[in-house]
Amino acid sequence: MRGIRVGRVAGIPIQLNWTFLLVLPLFAYLIGSQVGEFSGLVADTFGVAIASDALTGGVLPWVLGTAAAVGLFVSVLLHEFGHSLTAMHYGYRINAITLWLFGGVAQFEEMPEDWRQEFAVAIMGPAVSIALGVIAYAVLVTVSLPATAAFVVGYLALMNLVLAAFNLLPGFPMDGGRVLRALLAIRFPHARATQIAAEVGKVFAFLLGLFGLFGGNWLTVGLAFFIYIAASSESQQTTMRAAFQGVSVGDIMTPRDSLKTVEPRTSVAQLMERMFRERHTGYPVLKNGRLVGMVTLEDAQGVREVERDAYTVQDVMATDITSVTPEADALAALEAMQQSGVGRLAVVDAEGDLVGLISRSDLMTAFNIIQQGGRESLGLGGDAGVLPDVGGRGV
Repeated sequence: MRGIRVGRVAGIPIQLNWTFLLVLPLFAYLIGSQVGEFSGLVADTFGVAIASDALTGGVLPWVLGTAAAVGLFVSVLLHEFGHSLTAMHYGYRINAITLWLFGGVAQFEEMPEDWRQEFAVAIMGPAVSIALGVIAYAVLVTVSLPATAAFVVGYLALMNLVLAAFNLLPGFPMDGGRVLRALLAIRFPHARATQIAAEVGKVFAFLLGLFGLFGGNWLTVGLAFFIYIAASSESQQTTMRAAFQGVSVGDIMTPRDSLKTVEPRTSVAQLMERMFRERHTGYPVLKNGRLVGMVTLEDAQGVREVERDAYTVQDVMATDITSVTPEADALAALEAMQQSGVGRLAVVDAEGDLVGLISRSDLMTAFNIIQQGGRESLGLGGDAGVLPDVGGRGV
């Protein structure tokens, strides 16, 4: 999740996603247009008197709506700091905290797998929200505030408590879902605990979506959709991480002696012919035995058909090559492909010489074999071993 960086606190970059720039004015408008209703709700909930007629004159409702909306997102930011600082205490790195359409998200470089650590990290966000709510309530009932300040403080007291309660619902990967996974991980392996928590999260997302649909609240429907997709994604990633534990790139890659390569002087027309004949969509480009580039079907298709005899591979190949070493984790190779937007990686040794190629299809084939036949069927046992040449084609 990307955004505009607005600062750094405790070493953590703070970002605003473009959706936040849309939802903040929307929240300000919604709160401002219902100042009377919200002030009555706050008064009834906390047993305080707020003169609502003093809040509705001129532009005051919109000022109050803006102040309350900004305060709410600051509360969400502090909620995310609760998660982040706790994770940093355990040695985990936080890439950024991003405010966006549905509140905030702390982007962890790696999620804790120890159930005690995950429980502490997950529960600390709601704990911060509860603390903010209690502090705001204490200020509301003990300090003599003007009606305008009482409204904003009371609104934030109420919304922080609501935020804590909502986040503790078992909608994985929300906080409550992560608490559930941590508790499940006491009894089950981490991957199995994730699968159970994700299934519970999907059911929660479905029910939340129905609630939003029948209530005409499309923001709730969108949130339900996000929870469902996020639960599915994290469950899949955790399953793959468990499957590839102890498996290196060298176990899966297509070795150099099985690779099909091209030379820089090969014409694009000849390249296209080879791709059709050999059913390949990408080749390493070697010059005098050294890797000088990678060329793909997409690169070749960028040349007009009438000009393909005149252009060579050297003209269209990518020279900025993303590579990994044979010792790298298989899952790290997949993440590198995703980050670079490529379908294959060159595998090079310490001297920079090409020793193989690993592709998405190699990884997916290995994953399917591990899932269907178990690690023992590949000679891995419980530890890392050597996979047979499951890729072969290096496409």
